[in-house]
Amino acid sequence: MKVAFTAAGDTLDSAFDSRFGRAEKFIIYDMENGTFTVIDNGQNFQAAQGAGIQSAQHVVASGAQALVTGHLGPKAAKVIFAAGIAAYHADAKTVGEAVSMYKSKALKPLRDADVEGHWV
Repeated sequence: MKVAFTAAGDTLDSAFDSRFGRAEKFIIYDMENGTFTVIDNGQNFQAAQGAGIQSAQHVVASGAQALVTGHLGPKAAKVIFAAGIAAYHADAKTVGEAVSMYKSKALKPLRDADVEGHWV
């Protein structure tokens, strides 16, 4: 199973990014073999609008079946949930910590957006 994590860098030691649409990167972690790939989200980090939808499309295209982030806006949530991707809220310092929280089932599921659009 692949899980997408919002990140500020390219490694598990990178800061966990609490933003979804404007996260710098997505780390797609494969829970079965412990490997990961990185998706650069830089174009959406600076986007004037549409960052949430574009970021959600990246996550859907990655094949992730779950998403771990700090906050999820309404337009992104619509795309994520329509694709059948489960979303979880984490308050972690690093991506590695968020991965551990996910593995131990310590995360709260998101059922809907938890912030308004254009949240920074």
